[in-house]
Amino acid sequence: MSAFKAYDIRGIYNKDFDKDTAYRIGFFLKDLFGAKSIAVGRDCRLSSDEIFEYLTKGITDSGCDVVDLGLTTTPMTYFAAFEKGFETAVMITASHNPKNYNGFKISGPNAVPVGKESGLADLEKWVNEKDVSVSVNKGKITSLDIKNEYIKFMKEKIADISSLNFAVDCSNGSSAVISKEIFGDKAIYLNDVPDGNFPGHSPNPMMESARKDLKACVKENALDIGIIFDGDADRVMFLDNKGKYISPDLILCVLANALIEEEGECVVMDIRSSKAVYYYVKELLAEPIIWKVGHAYAKAKIRETGALFGGELAGHYYFKDFGCCDSGVLAAIYVLNTLAEFKEDGYEIADIIKEFSVFASSGELNFKTDNKDEIIKKVTRHYKKKDYIKFYDFDGIRYEFDEWWFNMRKSNTEPYLRLVVEAKDKKMLEEKIEELKKFII
Repeated sequence: MSAFKAYDIRGIYNKDFDKDTAYRIGFFLKDLFGAKSIAVGRDCRLSSDEIFEYLTKGITDSGCDVVDLGLTTTPMTYFAAFEKGFETAVMITASHNPKNYNGFKISGPNAVPVGKESGLADLEKWVNEKDVSVSVNKGKITSLDIKNEYIKFMKEKIADISSLNFAVDCSNGSSAVISKEIFGDKAIYLNDVPDGNFPGHSPNPMMESARKDLKACVKENALDIGIIFDGDADRVMFLDNKGKYISPDLILCVLANALIEEEGECVVMDIRSSKAVYYYVKELLAEPIIWKVGHAYAKAKIRETGALFGGELAGHYYFKDFGCCDSGVLAAIYVLNTLAEFKEDGYEIADIIKEFSVFASSGELNFKTDNKDEIIKKVTRHYKKKDYIKFYDFDGIRYEFDEWWFNMRKSNTEPYLRLVVEAKDKKMLEEKIEELKKFII
């Protein structure tokens, strides 16, 4: 199995790729954009240091310089890319995957992500087919500490949140490097030591088991909200004041409340997002844009449309004022700012989310199958005959009806068929899930 995916390189280290692959990726990396110097950050995974060693050896053997950013979050690497003007930047990370995984997120000029359609396919071909010829003039490795500048940028975004009591779960990931300095001493911190073994819990906050520590902390301490980052802090998720998980698409409504100021501003949401988000953005006289899943696609659409921000069901949130990149920390700051304002009026986060939770939702359901394409074709043929209102086919399929809708799509990174269903009430939701499952199982 190739580690080259739709919008990053990722897999089990020493199975899907190894140090030789890392070296060859490094060697041909400069050819994507003609970079003279490449910024490299890395997360705390046990394999990250070895991968860094071989990646950077490849880069310097090609005659290109390396700027070592050290232990960073993925958004810190993006920040370095767009603030310092690197033509190419690489983050060594496997994001939320288990500890035996690792990989690379590559950015081009202005921190624009590199996906299959924008350079990854070429890089994969070069890595697999080209010969390595070490440059006579090897590149050099220097260091750049971006941490203080990044923290300053983030702290300038924080309003008065002194009234809030909250917890931050760093998942033993690289957010532990900066969280305390950004959110301050008042917060309660969990799993706040970077550790590539992820001893506290999985680095994937979408897993209910990963949220148990935070849930208990919120309830025991009667906190206003709980915040949990994934392994590289490009994603963030939230628990309300009762310890209940908040669907990440509904957080877009909170961000809309915080950020939309002018009529006609655009908000990008992925094809799995609740209709509640669409309606609320419209209510604020802004323009909702439904688009493909994946950070490379989301960032491109934000740049293309000039959108204020965007987000995904997976907990990625992208901001125009952050180089159109995703940042779990910045999303958390804007949510806290909004919650502090609502708390002054006597509202809790559970009250706010309840206002947006007007539909019954399945969340994302995953089905392992070898017949993904055939299933989607059958479902398309079936519902095309129905009385639908809207149909989207740019990322799997999404059919919208008067009282319900669904999205069915193939995962770009895992061997799953993914399904999201939303309906006017729980009874209809259950009926429609069973109706769709008949095509899958």
